Amino acid sequence: MSETETRSKAAPTPKPWIEAIHAYVPGKSKGKDGRPLIKLSANENPLGTSEAALAAKAAAPALYPDPDSTALRTAIGARHGIDPARVVMGTGSDELLNLAAQGYAGLGDEVIYVRYGFSVYDIAARRCGATPVVAPDADYGTDVDALLALVTDRTRVVFVANPNNPTGSYLPKGDIARLHAALPSDVLLVLDQAYGEYVAPEDDDGALALAAAHDNVLVTRTFSKIFGLAGERIGWGTGAPGIVATLNRIRGPFNVSSTGQAMAEAALADADFVEASRVHNRDERDRFVAKLEALGNHGLRPLPSQANFVLTLFEGALSAEAAFEGLADRGYIVRWLPGQGLPQALRITIGKSADMDAIAAALREMAEAAK
Repeated sequence: MSETETRSKAAPTPKPWIEAIHAYVPGKSKGKDGRPLIKLSANENPLGTSEAALAAKAAAPALYPDPDSTALRTAIGARHGIDPARVVMGTGSDELLNLAAQGYAGLGDEVIYVRYGFSVYDIAARRCGATPVVAPDADYGTDVDALLALVTDRTRVVFVANPNNPTGSYLPKGDIARLHAALPSDVLLVLDQAYGEYVAPEDDDGALALAAAHDNVLVTRTFSKIFGLAGERIGWGTGAPGIVATLNRIRGPFNVSSTGQAMAEAALADADFVEASRVHNRDERDRFVAKLEALGNHGLRPLPSQANFVLTLFEGALSAEAAFEGLADRGYIVRWLPGQGLPQALRITIGKSADMDAIAAALREMAEAAK
């Protein structure tokens, strides 16, 4: 049989680096029986969406959107003191994370991220044929020295989420600056700030200032979390003009809808809603963590978090899997993460006060029964 005849009978074959990807698994919203549960698995805003954003949605035209998101980029620039020309929009920040790897890495290159980092980093690296390199963690947090120890002449991109997902850990400004200063200038440092608005202003990690001052820093943010626009898929990034130009070359041409642009602009202007969301998250997170810390003698250990969730380790008689199932039986869905190497942990989104009290009480009941 000739080569042409052989090929005519074969199916298309994906590239081996694509076959190596484990598809992203989103947080669930239903139980095994299909029953809707109170969803605390996807880090959504329990206060919902700004009324101003909802009003903007109703008024948005059903036409092709502005491909450059001009008004929204201008608003982002004004809010953060950034030249709008240095802002690039994405279909969620996920698109920008993938584009960063695609634009700067490929076959034979390496992309570094920390163990227990956001699962999209592995996908982004493999998607462009690069080799993912995983740095050891420091008690589930980001270890700057471990990251730097893995940098080679093949390193092209380093991903750091700050605060980190799914652990909630946070690197202060000095550590971020030290990491950047030690990287070769031809390595792109991507600082993923999806949860950045939950951090108190006085604890700012300096990422935006680094992106403004250097040619090898990209900062990404999203409207999915504190702004309550997860369903609209709107992200943005900022960096040097060369980085922004690269991402604009390969992003989707109409990647943010007209509705999304209008809602994001209105949400950005509603400072009261954003602050109320941040304060609610801080206060409820502190209350919830205190309740979990009181269960330390039962083997529950909540990790320090600067985000809108708490990763809780189950190191006693009650397993994370049993707690996950028990909470589902009681009407709540949280995130169990065995696929990310965390079978001993649950990531629990901070929700409404009554829900957090109910979850804490349920965990106490299950932990005492298991002991």
